[in-house]
Amino acid sequence: MAELRARAMTAVGFGRTRLVLAILAAALLFVSGHAVPAVAEDNSQVPQSREQITLSFAPLVRKAAPAVVNVFSRKTVKERVASPFAADPFFRRFFGDAFPGGVRERVAQSLGSGVILREDGLVVTNHHVIDGADEIRVVLNDRREYKAEVLRSDKHMDLAVLRLLDTGGRKFPTLAIRPSDSLEVGDLVLAIGNPFGVGQTVTSGIVSALARTTVGVNDFNFFIQTDAAVNPGNSGGALIGMDGQLVGINSAIYSRDGGSLGIGFAIPSEMVLTMLHAAEKGGPLLLPWFGAEGEAVTAEMAEAARIDRPAGVIIDTVTVGSPAARAGIQQGDVITEVDGKPVDDPQALKFRLATKPIGGQVSLHVLRGGKARDVAVALEAPPENPPRDTTVMKDATPLQGATAANLNPALAQEKGYADGSGVVLVEVPDGSQAGRLGFAEGDMVVSLNDQRITSVSQLVRALSAAGGRWQIAIRRDGQMRSMSFTR
Repeated sequence: MAELRARAMTAVGFGRTRLVLAILAAALLFVSGHAVPAVAEDNSQVPQSREQITLSFAPLVRKAAPAVVNVFSRKTVKERVASPFAADPFFRRFFGDAFPGGVRERVAQSLGSGVILREDGLVVTNHHVIDGADEIRVVLNDRREYKAEVLRSDKHMDLAVLRLLDTGGRKFPTLAIRPSDSLEVGDLVLAIGNPFGVGQTVTSGIVSALARTTVGVNDFNFFIQTDAAVNPGNSGGALIGMDGQLVGINSAIYSRDGGSLGIGFAIPSEMVLTMLHAAEKGGPLLLPWFGAEGEAVTAEMAEAARIDRPAGVIIDTVTVGSPAARAGIQQGDVITEVDGKPVDDPQALKFRLATKPIGGQVSLHVLRGGKARDVAVALEAPPENPPRDTTVMKDATPLQGATAANLNPALAQEKGYADGSGVVLVEVPDGSQAGRLGFAEGDMVVSLNDQRITSVSQLVRALSAAGGRWQIAIRRDGQMRSMSFTR
């Protein structure tokens, strides 16, 4: 303490601030023999090598970029042009809203991206990039340009496979494919494409979510969500992991103004492989037929079914004779896994089954009455039974111009309809009698004049025998509608 007072006294002449500082310094000397809390250790490090200083995604980009291409498509679009007299009251007295006008043609262009997956020039892109195209050109990373033809395109998957033409036997750079199931939320990914037509562009981000099923871009609705910047023109481009392999095809964005908001969606690589293999084999695209449908389990359903939490798909319809029926799947069963992969809604179940090859079987984890069991289901192609009997309605009836067919599992899969039986309208041209009267593709004709319709031949007979009065009941989007017509 004597030393402390001495040091304090010598500090008097330096002012109050210096006095306080001197006392504090002396106090530290006094307690120097006691333990003093240590300052937190700084673990940050200065880069120790050139490699650490230059860490970059560049090696991945150099490896992957040559296999990512730009896809340009052109198609001729016909547009109706209103007559200059359409607004004249005198002419409208005679023609009303159906005022005659001309038709003009214009060329619409579409811009997107694609990925080369085979050395001989097979390119995968989005269906919506080339839909209806009269001409397709593919421009490589090195600016070489080739015409391309469509080998396979499916709007339900929103995927298309192109073949480069007149390549002279050249081998092209490709991207290897990695299962998207190997991804985890938080993994780094790169998106490569041609946004807004500015040229090949690379953006980085993380996997924001997996198994997104509420996007509504295609019929399978099972997407990888990423915050890598994706904009118009990126459609069909590559989403790659940190090993440089393809994990998805960029397909859509969530946007209010057409620009990126950090929410992009990619079609998983498993679906890309399914489409690619179908294109290589030729013939129709066939996916396994399950033959049962259901809905996502809610909290109330989970409690009633004695399930720990709302998860899985509760089955409400099973088609007689289907693989699901033969495997013993019943109404009320809850399917929670497909080959060990969780399913939380019908879209996830549909995706998991669609990526399985036809032949062999798949294992479903099923809950029934609170008890779990594993069920093996055969992976079979959808049958053409009954025969479609596709028929154009030619007689002067309300359905004139529409094309009807017997619904079977193969047709349901091809058109994206729900499984079932009966007669479905597979085509209704806009200018046809049926189109003008409000019928649409996908309408199920349930009954005509209170007679249940079960086949196309029966529908044709019933239309002719109606005697100029038609009461037609249809099912559209799960809702029943009744339409009345008289001659």
